[in-house]
Amino acid sequence: MLEFSIMADALPSLLKGAGLTGRLAVLILLLGMTIAVPLAYARNAQSIWLHGPAKIYILVVRGVPSLLQVFIVYYGLGQLSFVRSSVLWPVLRDPFWCVIIALGLNSAAYTAEIVAGALRMVPKGLLEASQALGLSWFQTQRKVAIPLAVRAALPAYESEIILTIKATSLASTITLLDLTGAARLEVSNTFAPYEVFLTAGAIYFCITTSLSWLLRRFEERLSTDHRTGERSAKKLQPVLPALTNH
Repeated sequence: MLEFSIMADALPSLLKGAGLTGRLAVLILLLGMTIAVPLAYARNAQSIWLHGPAKIYILVVRGVPSLLQVFIVYYGLGQLSFVRSSVLWPVLRDPFWCVIIALGLNSAAYTAEIVAGALRMVPKGLLEASQALGLSWFQTQRKVAIPLAVRAALPAYESEIILTIKATSLASTITLLDLTGAARLEVSNTFAPYEVFLTAGAIYFCITTSLSWLLRRFEERLSTDHRTGERSAKKLQPVLPALTNH
């Protein structure tokens, strides 16, 4: 039988750990997206000096387990004397920032592949038409390519967000009391792993399913706006020749 009193007593500390999980996930995704966008453009570039290193980075990072990447950043970099004597050491000795850096670099590789694929899906005719209208490359990307790529990338990026939230559980391996770390601490105090881990799993489930629902609603909203814009454009087509002649 489940001891519901143990589950209720563990809930406050688990919710506190969930707050740390949320902060980690947000910062990891921000760092990942910041790196992923230029990496995606490099991945799609014609020059081998751009797409070569980008492809290698994505291949290597996606081929190494996330846990090893966390250990390399937290334990490995600290073994280098020039790192310990650099201005980066106050950051790299903090497990909070080590998790963000390691998983942010990991997320960047997956996100870059998603963004690069979405950018390749943008019809070349639209890009050529934008340039013919006198838009610069940056204006074309900002007004045409990126909005269309966002719609194409959102379903895959939704999965990346959910996986990142789950991956934050690796923070517990380097002493951080995120949701998983708090659960492990409660288990050592109560000797009730079933009740505590079940409660932690329920919290993870509520977070991921709620976020997935919100992202799907956002995706549906974008699709609705896109269809509305297409219908408006079709209605204007008969009028455009008259406006042009006028």
